[in-house]
Amino acid sequence: MAFDGITVANLVKELKETVEGARISKIAQPEKDELLFTIKHPRGNMRLLLSASASLPLVYLTQTNKPGPLTAPNFCMLLRKHIGSARIVSVSQPGLERIIEFSLEHLDELGDLCRKRLIVEIMGKHSNIIFCKEDGTIIDSIKHVSAQVSSVREVLPGRSYFIPQTMAKEDPLTVEESVFREALIPAPMKVQKALYNHFTGISPIMAEEICHLASVDADLPAADLSEAALTHLYRTFTLMMEDVAEGNFSPNIVYEGDTPVEFSALPLTCYSDAGRFKAVPFSSISQVLEHYYKSRSDITRIRQKSSDLRRVVQTALERNYKKYDLQLKQLKDTEKREKYRIYGELLNTYGYELSGGEKEFRCLNYYTNEEITIPLDPQLSAKDNAKKHFDKYNKLKRTYEALVDLTKETKREIDHLESISAALDIAISENDLVQIKEELMEYGYVKKRRAGDKKPKITSKPFHYISSDGFHLYVGKNNYQNEELTFKVAGGGDWWFHAKGIPGSHVIAKTGGREDLPDRLFEEAGALAAFYSKGRENEKVEIDYIQRKHIKKVAGSAPGFVIYHTNYSLVAEPRCDLPEAEG
Repeated sequence: MAFDGITVANLVKELKETVEGARISKIAQPEKDELLFTIKHPRGNMRLLLSASASLPLVYLTQTNKPGPLTAPNFCMLLRKHIGSARIVSVSQPGLERIIEFSLEHLDELGDLCRKRLIVEIMGKHSNIIFCKEDGTIIDSIKHVSAQVSSVREVLPGRSYFIPQTMAKEDPLTVEESVFREALIPAPMKVQKALYNHFTGISPIMAEEICHLASVDADLPAADLSEAALTHLYRTFTLMMEDVAEGNFSPNIVYEGDTPVEFSALPLTCYSDAGRFKAVPFSSISQVLEHYYKSRSDITRIRQKSSDLRRVVQTALERNYKKYDLQLKQLKDTEKREKYRIYGELLNTYGYELSGGEKEFRCLNYYTNEEITIPLDPQLSAKDNAKKHFDKYNKLKRTYEALVDLTKETKREIDHLESISAALDIAISENDLVQIKEELMEYGYVKKRRAGDKKPKITSKPFHYISSDGFHLYVGKNNYQNEELTFKVAGGGDWWFHAKGIPGSHVIAKTGGREDLPDRLFEEAGALAAFYSKGRENEKVEIDYIQRKHIKKVAGSAPGFVIYHTNYSLVAEPRCDLPEAEG
């Protein structure tokens, strides 16, 4: 997830092929630290986003427009004055630095041709967009950096621009083997860290990839590398740098299920678990960056949107967990109720032997043929002591009968809330949250809408996959969808899958009336049921599966809750690597 020097090199290659020679037709500043250039090109107009955001610095080509403020900021007005119709002469990257420099050609106030430089530094919280004269004198920047802010370099109008050398790093594109060895061998750190600490533009993930390709343990101390390992590591390193220098890039995003976990300009073989990860190639690094950060942004937004619902569910769960534990403890206390009944019966049988004033009574328990000691109240007669024990028995019996129903009710509520929690975990859009909120309203966890308020339109649909053998597989995203899939979409001969004993989605395998089904269909449907369950982080999950005609709905139960008998079982690895069906 690093915008490293290799990603920048890929981006510069793309920009050279697309915007070099083109003209700037419009400049906007939609955010205080972001610019959006509209580029006029013979092959069609395009937009170039330049962001110096401290949290998310970015540069990529896009077709998406962003509205700017009614009054343009000063930096935007300055750029419009100087380079509002400039031609992009060249795009370059110094070494493998996270810096992109645009050389721009324009006419000044006298009509003379002159050049300016626009430099974009992608350096985390130190990111900046700096506008300079051809000789490097800073005209202005989107962020001003004074001596009070940085002792390394001032970025202010009139100052000379230079690349800050905060760390003595080697250029990976030109480093010789002797220098490579000298940099790594004395390093008191792991090999992976030594690589990204000593060479410009290498991110932790690319350092891990180099180690993986060289079959070197990334966590091994650099000082412990053997001669052979060091030689192999250098050769692997140089081969990667040759690909970068020659522009042999393969932009891709690595997904875990539907979640993007990493992007890269080069293949990432270190994500080698094919069942868990999949790499999706893209035609350009701009598409990778736009798609990746939009996906991550969507996921973050969904988590923020669902936070209130999660809090409601978690609060209700914690309350019910405590109530359930207390009920189980009280239920355990009622286990001694039979003892009091036996005391009462034995006292009614042998009580005539008591003379009065005894604190206990020993007699034969005719149920077990063993001697038993019965505690007595010396102030009461045998008959009253028997009544006292019968009263305790009847009280505990009533408590037991009430608690049996209460514990079942509390357990059902816990199961229902845990199923809603599982649905929140797999929600991928705001539409998915609408249906979950409706369920919480129906069961009183969320305040119901006022009379007259319009009910939102439900547009969320179940996941729909195609198995390797062409069968349709459906996965419910929430309890309502589980209910609909099982009792409306599935036919009697279709197969139903669910993680055993844990909250999760219903998975329906449509058979089309076929009986000669391949084993692979059951394996893939089981893997989906494991993946869309609370057990998705486990290596293996036990799955129950059965034909739909054997599934029954319990009257009055929450949506998605069913009963079944004589099911089959399989053990599946949580996996979601099937293609989604179109439409």
